[in-house]
Amino acid sequence: MLEETTKKRIRKFIFRWMVVNIVFLLIKTTIDHDAAGSSFFSANTVFYYVTAFLFFMITWEWNDWLIKRERKQGKLNLKSSLKIFLQTMAILVPVTALVYYLALFPLKDAIGIQCENSLVQFMSDFLRANLIGCTVTFFNLFYFSMKQKEEIEQQFNDLKREMTVSKYASLKSQISPHFLFNSLNTLTSLMYEDRDLASDFVTRLASTYRYILDNKEHDLVSLEKELGFLDSFIFMMDVRHKKAVKIELDVQVDREKYVIPTLSLQMLVENALKHNLYSKEKPLHITISSIENEAIVIKNNLQRRELKEPTTKMGLQNIKKRYAFYTNKPVLIREEADFFEVIMPLLGEKATKMNLKAIS
Repeated sequence: MLEETTKKRIRKFIFRWMVVNIVFLLIKTTIDHDAAGSSFFSANTVFYYVTAFLFFMITWEWNDWLIKRERKQGKLNLKSSLKIFLQTMAILVPVTALVYYLALFPLKDAIGIQCENSLVQFMSDFLRANLIGCTVTFFNLFYFSMKQKEEIEQQFNDLKREMTVSKYASLKSQISPHFLFNSLNTLTSLMYEDRDLASDFVTRLASTYRYILDNKEHDLVSLEKELGFLDSFIFMMDVRHKKAVKIELDVQVDREKYVIPTLSLQMLVENALKHNLYSKEKPLHITISSIENEAIVIKNNLQRRELKEPTTKMGLQNIKKRYAFYTNKPVLIREEADFFEVIMPLLGEKATKMNLKAIS
């Protein structure tokens, strides 16, 4: 890894040194600073070559650092590019002014610079150096912008693939025989105990599977639909676990206004049931609430169950990947000594129109 980084730096240095030579030669052939001749080893030529090399490298490296810093903090856009350009020129302008002033006025004889009019030469050198600096900066910004565009497209394609896999993994897990067999076992018991309740249970079970099948092609659904589905699911959990599991809904937002990933709430409720012990004496409390118009919270008390196999946390990863496809708002997970909670951002209806900016 270190060797590869070193090679990249060497290749970058060689490329930029070649650019310096090409630009210097082009300027040398059109504007000759050496009044005594065109020697490449005269004081004029050596001075202008060294300063050109230093200005190029300082400008390029400083601009690189500014761009990389900006990309770490967010993304490269028109506003940040303009800021980077101004910060680059804020270094280049005074440095070139100082160097050429010293070389063409107080240190002119010591360096051996030959020119007819120092002031005219100063203005010419100063403007030319800053024009080249502007060109280098714009070229560098364009290069990194194109690189960012390619990275965003790659991230978009990766997230699209991950989202598709996660979506169908989620749907597959909900139509699993395990879930169906448990529901049928509960239904069998109810048929002998309470036929009216058994009838309601069948209706809710049918609506649950109808919801899953109707939305298998949609990764996002309205919060209203998801909570309606969850209501049927909660009913079946209440019947199945009686007073051992208590699930409360307290969502105080416009449910039609927001969307969330399909089956995400149900998956988190199932996750709480899977990882915790519960009984009538020590019930599992699960609350689903909202934080203003920003997020929805799924919280449960902790009564850890010893699992035969270590948890893979695939359910939580599934939800994170699906959210990452639509927004850069994170899914927050918090675990304390006595509770576990997941905070999922609420998405506006426009989230169904995938926004590339959210993936950067």
